[in-house]
Amino acid sequence: MGSGYRERGGGRRSGRGGGPRGRRPGGSHRRRSGRPRPDLSPTQVRVNDYSTGWLSRGFPWVYRDEVDGGAEHRQAGDVVEIVGADGRSRGTGIWAEDGRVAVRRFRADPGPVDDALVAARVAAARARRPLPPDTTAWRWVHGENDDLPGIRVDAWGTELSVALDSPSLECLLPGLRDALRRLHADATAIWLVARPDPRDAEDRPGRILWGEPAEDGVEVTEHGLRFRVRPGRSHDVGLYCDMRDLRAWLRPYLAGRRVLNLFAHTGAFSVHAAAHGAGEVVTVDLSSRYLARARDNFRLNGLDPESHRFVAADSLAALDRLRRKGERFDLVIADPPSFSHGPRGEWSVTADLGKLVAACCRVLAPGGWLLVASNHGGLSPRDFGRLVQQGALKAGRPLRLLHEGSTPVDFPAALSFPESRYLKCWVLEG
Repeated sequence: MGSGYRERGGGRRSGRGGGPRGRRPGGSHRRRSGRPRPDLSPTQVRVNDYSTGWLSRGFPWVYRDEVDGGAEHRQAGDVVEIVGADGRSRGTGIWAEDGRVAVRRFRADPGPVDDALVAARVAAARARRPLPPDTTAWRWVHGENDDLPGIRVDAWGTELSVALDSPSLECLLPGLRDALRRLHADATAIWLVARPDPRDAEDRPGRILWGEPAEDGVEVTEHGLRFRVRPGRSHDVGLYCDMRDLRAWLRPYLAGRRVLNLFAHTGAFSVHAAAHGAGEVVTVDLSSRYLARARDNFRLNGLDPESHRFVAADSLAALDRLRRKGERFDLVIADPPSFSHGPRGEWSVTADLGKLVAACCRVLAPGGWLLVASNHGGLSPRDFGRLVQQGALKAGRPLRLLHEGSTPVDFPAALSFPESRYLKCWVLEG
């Protein structure tokens, strides 16, 4: 069970319909109105009553089995006007031929979806992000939450990465590229990165949309600390920016603590802990490659990795060994992947989180803190809490909630798009 690929920034949303309360259930609603249905123009698609209701509340998707007409001659990338079951226009979007989402709606009126619209949305997204001056890694466009559905843009110092949820959106790339270049005068490269399925271990590099990337990646800062990232080289850049505020929240409480960081990836939590006075940091990940990058991040910040421990192991196996040796920690950090494969077989956060929490409790010092998080969109906050409580009861260790973390300002959540509220993160006292 290693770091694997995590669904970050909302992850892949296909397959999430019918999920937890608070999320818009997708598909399987083919009710048709008894009203007469007028003919459609070649650029229109009609949706059923159920979809009409959700569109009227601002939801940006039309699921495939909610389309009642006009799909016959559509091709991926077509700009289409959405007509509701009542015959009224419900906006304009882009048709997709892959996945369960048939149309991503870019505007609520029948106007154009063009370079000017994309540029205006990119500029608005930048304006709503008051970032700290000592941070150069951040999310610029957060898909549906910035009115650019299916599009994510991340800034990594002087390099930018673009991710698309569907190939149908590639028609917007020229305008998006030009807008990013105008608004980020220091940019040296823009990548289009692959977005594989979370269960897919294949590491596919992206392609260059513009510029010349640095050969060995770029150095970025997060609250003044330095990290080496590799935009575009794979789907795993090397830093998860949506946990930035939580790392900052922990800073006043790290001095002198003994910290265990599980599923540590390239060690962002470990670097923050060591830089802010932790007595010892034990960094655990199944991947030796990630641990090598974690050591490099220590050195970038003038920290001696030899003063701390780096353990290449399955996190549950490492917890069991630490328990048997009688080791105890003041802070245990567990931010596991949603899915992964390792020596113990397949890991799934929905099936195994309770077991992980119980194992963490067994190495937690009296009065210690447990930070447990999940970014899996299919796990509701209610079920997350239930699994944490199950683990605490199994270990016989009562826990108290001290702090509930959330995403930073560059990961906004539109109220009309419940799928965007994906991150669950608790800091608990045991």
